[in-house]
Amino acid sequence: MTAESPATTALITGASAGLGAEFARQLAAQGCDLVLVARNRSRLEETAVSLERRYGITAEVLPADLTDDAGVAAVVGRLSDAQRPVGILVNNAGIGLLHNFEDNHIAEEKKHLKLHGETAMELTHAALKGMLERREGRIINVASIAAFLPRGTYSAAKAWLVSFSRWANLAYGKQGIKVTAVCPGFTHTEFHDRMGMDKSVAPSWAWLRAGRVVREGLADNAGGKAVSIPSKRYKVVAAVARVAPARLVAGPSRKPKQRPKPQ
Repeated sequence: MTAESPATTALITGASAGLGAEFARQLAAQGCDLVLVARNRSRLEETAVSLERRYGITAEVLPADLTDDAGVAAVVGRLSDAQRPVGILVNNAGIGLLHNFEDNHIAEEKKHLKLHGETAMELTHAALKGMLERREGRIINVASIAAFLPRGTYSAAKAWLVSFSRWANLAYGKQGIKVTAVCPGFTHTEFHDRMGMDKSVAPSWAWLRAGRVVREGLADNAGGKAVSIPSKRYKVVAAVARVAPARLVAGPSRKPKQRPKPQ
């Protein structure tokens, strides 16, 4: 990007907090204009104003629930706007389910699968047309180290996302499109808090910082890698998971936070 050329626009889902907000910050620091997508308009607007002031970029807000067809359609419409091209798509929006599969309502499971699989696929499809015409583009799908582990429907959905990203990077790489599945392990964000999960189930060494996850993910995507596993410790986990018995690599069980006892 030269001083005379227009800034690349990055559209980020789940951009109001956690990894999404960190992707927004780091891409803004690189000079990208932003389209910020999440459900909470007020948090999006706060994030947009802060990034515009700090980095001198333009940040557009697009409130949308990506488990809802109308919300997905709104984002597809923005990605399909040839007059305002999006050069980087970050499919980051995600949710977790605390309880076992048999204890979850099937409606929750369907919403969970739609967000992690169907929505990411649909947004990628919408972004690709313009990227292929320009023969340039970057797509980051935020998956998880769980994709390599037997951990219920979350692992299954993320495994699909990793496989999809591998294929897309291979299929479109020669046409200038780089597609990467970023697979972090436990990361300090609001994700587990929103689930109501007791974070003490994972040891302190297992936790990563959002800044590191995003920095390594962006670098690997720029380098054309199909899969990014931030940190050496989780690269080892993924390698071991390929050969170890499933019962040994399933990881700690999820459990809800303990509510404080009334005084």
